[in-house]
Amino acid sequence: MIIYSSSALVFREKVDNNQLTVEIENAFISKMGMRPSPGERRAWNNSMQFMERVVRNSKIADDCGVMIEYNIPATSKRVDFIVAGQDKEGKDNFVIVELKQWDAASETDREDVVVAYIGGRERETPHPSYQAWSYRQQLEDMNEAVHSSDLTSYSCAYLHNYRTPQPDPLKSERYQGYIHKAPLFMAEDTLKLQEFLHKHIGKGNGVNLLYLIENGKIRPSKKLIDHVDGLFKGNSEFILLDEQKVAYETIMSLAKDTSRKRTILIKGGPGTGKSVISMNALGGLLKHKLNVRFIAPNASFRTVMVETLAKQQAKNKARARALFAGSGQFYDTPGDFYDVMVVDEAHRLKGKGAYQYRGENQIEDIIKASKVNVFFIDDFQRIRPDDIGSVAEIKRIAELHDSEIHEYTLSAQFRCSGAEGFINWVDHIFQIRQTGNFNGWDQSAFEFKLMDNPHQLYQSIKDKVSEGYKARMLAGFAWNWTKDTEGNRNGEIADVTIEEHGFRMPWNGRAISNTWAIHEQGLEQIGCVHTSQGLEFDYVGVIIGNDLKFDPHGMQIYADYDEYKDTMGKRGLKNNNQQLTSLIKNIYKVLISRGMKGCYLYCRNPELREYLEGQLKRIMAE
Repeated sequence: MIIYSSSALVFREKVDNNQLTVEIENAFISKMGMRPSPGERRAWNNSMQFMERVVRNSKIADDCGVMIEYNIPATSKRVDFIVAGQDKEGKDNFVIVELKQWDAASETDREDVVVAYIGGRERETPHPSYQAWSYRQQLEDMNEAVHSSDLTSYSCAYLHNYRTPQPDPLKSERYQGYIHKAPLFMAEDTLKLQEFLHKHIGKGNGVNLLYLIENGKIRPSKKLIDHVDGLFKGNSEFILLDEQKVAYETIMSLAKDTSRKRTILIKGGPGTGKSVISMNALGGLLKHKLNVRFIAPNASFRTVMVETLAKQQAKNKARARALFAGSGQFYDTPGDFYDVMVVDEAHRLKGKGAYQYRGENQIEDIIKASKVNVFFIDDFQRIRPDDIGSVAEIKRIAELHDSEIHEYTLSAQFRCSGAEGFINWVDHIFQIRQTGNFNGWDQSAFEFKLMDNPHQLYQSIKDKVSEGYKARMLAGFAWNWTKDTEGNRNGEIADVTIEEHGFRMPWNGRAISNTWAIHEQGLEQIGCVHTSQGLEFDYVGVIIGNDLKFDPHGMQIYADYDEYKDTMGKRGLKNNNQQLTSLIKNIYKVLISRGMKGCYLYCRNPELREYLEGQLKRIMAE
């Protein structure tokens, strides 16, 4: 969708007459159904003045096409400025220009991330060249008019307020790969930008190209399909086994027929292979040239999936990243825009009032926006009051939208070394649900130990890492988390303290929160449910804090509201201990079930520790 488009001549005239911002704002309200923010209006006022001078002084033809605020198909992202036309050989081209009002920036230790002053404070953000390149790549991958015609795309970034310091952090060696793909033009580089535009689109005849770009059918290109296929090949993490294969083929069979609306529910507990199936479904649906989107509410899960898929080359990560999305951006997506939407960890979908979510119900957003929607879900992994994802809620909304419901259950356990009995035993002893499995599990298949103190727990995890296993420390949210504005950006403060044992460790650093599970510093920090849900390790060491306790008289596990430190996680539950207890039990089940080969557990509450010891001794004696 294009917010505003015109010829280069009309664009110049509108800026000269001070009419452009008003016209863009009116078009924005008409097409987006909302008013632009004051920051967006300021950006148009400021940046379009600079671009008008660039367009005028570049001496490109009057009939070049100009697009402003182009919404990239299958995303919530908008391209600032596109100019289209022909080069001197008569080839049809367009150039994406990513505009930034920055006057300073700083480097980070990551290849495509910088720090800039945005929205009143310093924020981590993609490098402008990476951003311009990624937008172009998304258009080439998903817009049929671009990838199946002779239309060639280029991209660049223009920082019109940025006076280049020496040395320039934005031109650090780590960013050169993307700068080569999408040149970086600063305030003093305006002449070079003008030459860049004139070279690629200067001969004009570009207005008709705008129509091609806007109306191109959304479907994956062969290049993207081959790319994704290559990422999956040799990736043992995504090989389908047994009933995973059956579930995958069922999804493929139903999803390929988009003649009517369908909702597919895939239910399964930890380790049933939900993420393996969902990832393979993404690849398979793309192969069938369907407009598919992979939705993962958990940012850490999305990041680790990209890293796992594209572990060989950095360029692969950028292509893979564009296939994934969070769950909060589809509130204004047109109906049936996507052929298929695949939702992993659907139990974490949100309702009205959730952080930075502007819609009413994310389940409804997804069902409305897609012809076929696939939800992978476990009702026992909801961990906050605003987690509205449930089988019942999905079915209710599907029926409202006349979406045909198909429901499947995964039963075999693929995490915990096939020890289905262990997960059932956890459900039983933590009083999550009655499983009848009070006799334990095959202990040769999965190692579970209760530790006497947290130091012993940590040492066991370090030993496993030294032996070559993937292992991490995890804990429930029973300790406050010092803010990054108070000097705790990357785990500098040891918030997880157990005074009776002289134990102190920091929470996972916010700077690496999305990659903590695979980051080299991760072993020195304790992960929480938000950075580990959906992921798996060989071994986990789990600390149960004082937020979960045991009443030996009533023989009941219960939550301690005051000891549970997740403000959003306990909002509205001060007088509803039953629901709070259920959510906190789910958290610990999620943490305990992250291990595929083993779990070591330390429990801080003496009564709960004694209860768990008794349960473990009983099955050991049998």
